[in-house]
Amino acid sequence: MPRLLNLIYPRRCPVCDDIAGGTRLICEPCRLRLHPVREPFCKKCGKPLSTQEAEYCPDCGRRKHLYTRGRAVFEYDFVMRESIGRFKYENRREYGDFYVREMLGSCKEAVRSWNIDLIIPIPLHRSRRRTRGFNQAELIARKLGKELGIPVSADTLLRSRKTKPQKELNDQERRNNLKNAFKIGKNYLEFKKILLIDDIYTTGSTIDAAASVLLDHGAEKVYFLSISIGRGY
Repeated sequence: MPRLLNLIYPRRCPVCDDIAGGTRLICEPCRLRLHPVREPFCKKCGKPLSTQEAEYCPDCGRRKHLYTRGRAVFEYDFVMRESIGRFKYENRREYGDFYVREMLGSCKEAVRSWNIDLIIPIPLHRSRRRTRGFNQAELIARKLGKELGIPVSADTLLRSRKTKPQKELNDQERRNNLKNAFKIGKNYLEFKKILLIDDIYTTGSTIDAAASVLLDHGAEKVYFLSISIGRGY
């Protein structure tokens, strides 16, 4: 059946957006255009570091985050910006299979070591979800949960109000923008170790805002995984 579906609805490469061919998830030449996050990276957020001697990026060195730790797969550059943009706004849902495969390849051991009880996607406001037709973080979360055997919940954490796009704001504006942006869907969390899923991590404002709500309602530790990570400082 997957082979038949690939013939009827051929997969597009998440980099060039041309037909990838067969069961491939990406064109082989396009893989060279991506920049995976490699060691050394920040022990807190996972951003690439310029030297082996450093343990934390400048952002995490000067700011206390509420989440415990996080990882990302790719550096956020022009190629990833275009790829994630098509994924979110042009309904390229098939890109999700490639993103998840790469997440598992680079971050599976870390996630296993965190002993995650529940995976939660960063929620979209209902108006944005209605416009896009899906929540890209939820799509990734469900695929990851299936592969890892970890339950996924899209109604534990909810978006309580519509916010401005974070990419248009500086660090302080991002934090202000996300005040009271999330609410809990349940009064108490029975799951203690939560993994948040998002597409892009820049300054950590979104993850911190979500973690704050979860920690206030019974979570003990909150981690995150994202497709890509920006410099954020």
